[in-house]
Amino acid sequence: MTLGYDGQLYILAFDHRGSFQTKMFGIEGDPTPEQTERIADGKRLIFEGMLAAAARGESPSALGVLVDEQFGGDIPRRARESGLKLSMPVEKSGQNVFDFEYGERFGEHITRFDPDFSKVLVRYNPDDGADTNRPQLDRLKRLADWLHEHDRKFLFELLVPATDQQLASVDGDTDRYDAQLRPDLMVRAIAEIQEHGVEVDIWKIEGVDERSDCERLAAQCRDGGRDGVVCVLLGRGADDAKVDHWLAQAAPVDGFVGFAIGRSIWWNALAGYLAGDLERAAAAQRIADGYTRFIEVYRAAE
Repeated sequence: MTLGYDGQLYILAFDHRGSFQTKMFGIEGDPTPEQTERIADGKRLIFEGMLAAAARGESPSALGVLVDEQFGGDIPRRARESGLKLSMPVEKSGQNVFDFEYGERFGEHITRFDPDFSKVLVRYNPDDGADTNRPQLDRLKRLADWLHEHDRKFLFELLVPATDQQLASVDGDTDRYDAQLRPDLMVRAIAEIQEHGVEVDIWKIEGVDERSDCERLAAQCRDGGRDGVVCVLLGRGADDAKVDHWLAQAAPVDGFVGFAIGRSIWWNALAGYLAGDLERAAAAQRIADGYTRFIEVYRAAE
């Protein structure tokens, strides 16, 4: 199959599991069936916001959802029926080192739900060393090979958390880390993943403050004849102003085709609904407003 993806892609991401359960609902440990239903209903509300946005006339071929199997209920089926692009996670939630959510049965679950994109979230810092990174790389290569052997697309969310030494070098200032160190580390991480034979169709990457860094990242993603490989920007739960800036840097760069943003769009609306401050329909419309606004910001910057 041809590596990469052709077309714009605006993904509403709500595949959060462990963090969603604990931080939004305050539920620790394994949820009861009643708690699971409450969490799943929160995801249904987010999806209702997505459907409200799609009803405003956007082409569904560019619109997508990223939702999990654990709490997603019938959302994957409904997304496909609505003509939306469907992405689903493969990774076990809340792990510092990537592993499969369903172990040896990962292929069965992908086949059952038949998503357009199979997604992983990977924390990978090239300075972490082989003991941490090599097991991830081996598992990721296995997944990438399986996906492409089965004519499926691979969506790779790369996070590059600072090591203690890196953070100390910027006096513990995470903003300085993001600006001064992370862009180079991201380029190195992508190169190492590629060198291990892990072939990715769409890189979901953290925003950077300079357009030149977006250009370097896109160039590395397409290095070695990977001309069809593309990037989408993630939101990291940042406020609108920060995400707007990241979008403005990325959108004009050849190789970027959209975004995959989650908490920055739906967190406040869902929290307001759960607190009783927003009616359900109003919360859904607020989610739709946030999602479509980011599309408009991205398009205006292209």
